[in-house]
Amino acid sequence: MKYRAIVIPVVGVIAVLTGFLLFGNLNQNLVYYLTPTEAVDQRADTNPGQRFRLGGLVEDGSVIRTDNEVRFTLTDSGAAVPVVYAGIPEQLFAPGVGAIVEGAWNGNAFYADTMIIKHDEEYRTPEPDTASAAREVSP
Repeated sequence: MKYRAIVIPVVGVIAVLTGFLLFGNLNQNLVYYLTPTEAVDQRADTNPGQRFRLGGLVEDGSVIRTDNEVRFTLTDSGAAVPVVYAGIPEQLFAPGVGAIVEGAWNGNAFYADTMIIKHDEEYRTPEPDTASAAREVSP
């Protein structure tokens, strides 16, 4: 009887501590992003230099590349935000593609230094080069 009176509370405390360690700090590790509409609506409440993530579609015809940066517009169904990205964009970066950038407001534009591009989930194997395949087979 004494054994149960000690073991059950100890197991309960261990379970609560394990749950807290696994899930209690999870919310601090999640990173959310704002859509352009949310970012524009919350801009007055954002401190200057406060970093956040902004996600939307790259607007067609808005991409301007220079040596050190790329300027483009992220849009959703309600708003458009001009973005200045410092660096070379990822290979899949193109108009009409979903992108998430991380940075801060600076004037009327969003200055970003991190970019994540959404890609489709379909993997396609590269088409074989038929000319080189024919050369390898012939004696």
